[in-house]
Amino acid sequence: GQVLELLRGVQRGSEDRKRWLGRLRWALQNEETQQKFVRLEGSVRTLTGLFTSSLAGLQLEAARCLHELSHSSVPAVAEACLPVTSYLLTYLSGHSLELTELCLYTLGNLVVESEAVRKQLLPQGIIPVLASCIQSPHEAVLEGVGYVLSQLLQAKEAPTEIIPLVLDSVLPQHMLPLVCSSLKAGMGAAVEFAWCLHYTICRHEDNSVLLALGTVPALSTLLIDLASQIPQGAPEGLELLVCPVLRCLSNLLAQTGCQGQDGRLLIALFLILQCFLQQHPFLLQECLWLLNNLTADDPFFCSALLSLDLLPALLQLLTCSQMATVLVLTVLCNVAEKGAVQCQQLLQQPLLAQLLPLLTLPDPEAVGQCLELLHLLFLHCPEAAADFTRQGGHQALEQHQSTPELQERAQALLDMVRQPPGAPSTCQATLAVFS
Repeated sequence: GQVLELLRGVQRGSEDRKRWLGRLRWALQNEETQQKFVRLEGSVRTLTGLFTSSLAGLQLEAARCLHELSHSSVPAVAEACLPVTSYLLTYLSGHSLELTELCLYTLGNLVVESEAVRKQLLPQGIIPVLASCIQSPHEAVLEGVGYVLSQLLQAKEAPTEIIPLVLDSVLPQHMLPLVCSSLKAGMGAAVEFAWCLHYTICRHEDNSVLLALGTVPALSTLLIDLASQIPQGAPEGLELLVCPVLRCLSNLLAQTGCQGQDGRLLIALFLILQCFLQQHPFLLQECLWLLNNLTADDPFFCSALLSLDLLPALLQLLTCSQMATVLVLTVLCNVAEKGAVQCQQLLQQPLLAQLLPLLTLPDPEAVGQCLELLHLLFLHCPEAAADFTRQGGHQALEQHQSTPELQERAQALLDMVRQPPGAPSTCQATLAVFS
């Protein structure tokens, strides 16, 4: 009854239509009311008519009603709004900032809930329209564009139907500077576009377009700049930007292996960790993933980690969490793989003493990674094996002789530990187990 009364009030065309629209907008904040409203004959058609009205006040109030409807998590409500999508796109190029912003967030909300809406918007030209909006000077509009785009890029059909269109447009060349100018322009838009880059990179094999734009050096420089701001006090919400930027770099490096050789990036990572570890522990994993991908095939970053004296800071993270243990050990393996010189530098820290308690952990992945590291250390520095035995490492290894997924590696290490230094045969025998 109440919903019908509101619709009739809006339809009557009387003087106080705007007031009726205002009442309708409040009512549409309720999920049940939204569903009742779209089921009423002519309800969406009436709203569309007022939304396309030449009276700015009515148009804005109707836009607010549509925006409330778009918040519904019921796909049927989003699909009832199909007739209005082309108008939402048209008004994105209008003069009213408030209307543009309302249209953007309405579109973004509708896109999340309904594949039918997405399928309709693509041929209606949503990508070119967003490409033109991203050139707006207004921070609020840019943030709205980022919101719509990030919702589109998360759709299940994005890898085949949406990402290629985005990469063919001017969006990427505008996105990257908006992410990188976050400290000057505004954090909101930068965060949205950083996620847009992340969804594009992780859901698309070929990122040559982004690489050609210089995404890796640009994001590396951004992290270095952000880290340099931290000592003066990190800007509000900085962690929300740092997270997707770390992910973008990690994924691009994993896909391409190409990176600039700038040791300042490592210092930036440790500064970010130092700043955020207490309040935002989720960033630990992101920083360590990037550190792993930087050191994986790259002698430069392995040497820089040691020469910049960052190893003590890395070892402090060993027991922060299960995931941290595995990732820190993986980074240490990346360094140890580079040879005897690096292994000797690792062993200058009390490393063996820190590894011993890890062998008693209940997590087979962490123990396995620990065995891997010990193997590399013993291989390149046989004296480390004797040192390990003196510290009681023998017993720690023996307890894994009965763990199916670890027993071969534990046995191989026990054989190495029992070998007198200078006997080569074991090394060759164990390589097969570890490679």
